[in-house]
Amino acid sequence: MPAPRPIPELLRHGPFTRNEALREGFPAAALLGRRFERLFPRVWVCADHQMDDLDWIEAARLAMPERAMLTGISRIQLLGLDFGSLRPFHFVVSGDLHLDVDDIFLHRTVVLPPLDDEGVTPAAAFMAYAAEARVLDAIKVGDWLLQHRHMTIEELLGLAFRDRWRPGSREARWISRYLDPGSRSLRESESRAFIVFSGLPTPEVNKDVRSARGELLGCGDLVYVLWKLLVEYEGRQHLLDPRQFTSDIDRYRDFRDEGWRYVQVTKEKLDRPKKLVSEVYAQLVRGGYAGPAPVFGARWASLFAPIAAALPRRAVG
Repeated sequence: MPAPRPIPELLRHGPFTRNEALREGFPAAALLGRRFERLFPRVWVCADHQMDDLDWIEAARLAMPERAMLTGISRIQLLGLDFGSLRPFHFVVSGDLHLDVDDIFLHRTVVLPPLDDEGVTPAAAFMAYAAEARVLDAIKVGDWLLQHRHMTIEELLGLAFRDRWRPGSREARWISRYLDPGSRSLRESESRAFIVFSGLPTPEVNKDVRSARGELLGCGDLVYVLWKLLVEYEGRQHLLDPRQFTSDIDRYRDFRDEGWRYVQVTKEKLDRPKKLVSEVYAQLVRGGYAGPAPVFGARWASLFAPIAAALPRRAVG
């Protein structure tokens, strides 16, 4: 039995099209063997290649015509965001294009939104995402884009006001008031959203906290200066890194010595957000807060629904 044909190096390290294989001198018939896996129509990969999320996005791009542009959460995930469902992959195209490919959602529009080298711009992708996203998810994704300087609020609002007809325009304008470029993690954004939508005061984000003598005590995730309260998210790195763990102990001691209280937030606490908000409220009261208690009513419930549900109804006629 003759030895299998060697696989060209270009085809070994990720998805490729049938035409790319042919250009490398590799016959299409050879793709039907056990050494390859078909991902989409005309898109293949070596069977021993471990596909990651970026590989799958690239495979979906290869399956689509060049004029179909990556959009929505798929375009944002390409920037490095590890959040949201990978499938379906989202593309947008101007004019008619009728393709039915599993795991690919093709949006059609009259005029394409602004583009860059990878697809629609991040601001345009966020606006498309906002058309269907939950309020809580849009806050997390929007904060991430702002913090990593993939878009600005001015760019987002400029696009949303210019293209009022485009899906997601109203949603993007509405959600923009709740975004903050200072947030450094999705969990920080989530914590802030729970606090704000419960009706408690909005904390400052990633603010330096100083002693009475002006010495820097640390940077707080969510800070209430008036009531000397910190809300701090404790990720796994705080436990697994001995130096970070020791630094945290010293930092919290310094906060206590200066009369600051704090609420430490964990993933488990975020899974019970009402309890977390109630804990923040109790600590605010201990610091002298005399404002309203949290309310877990309609505004709170809107966090877990699409943005569109929170928008005022359009006037008819």
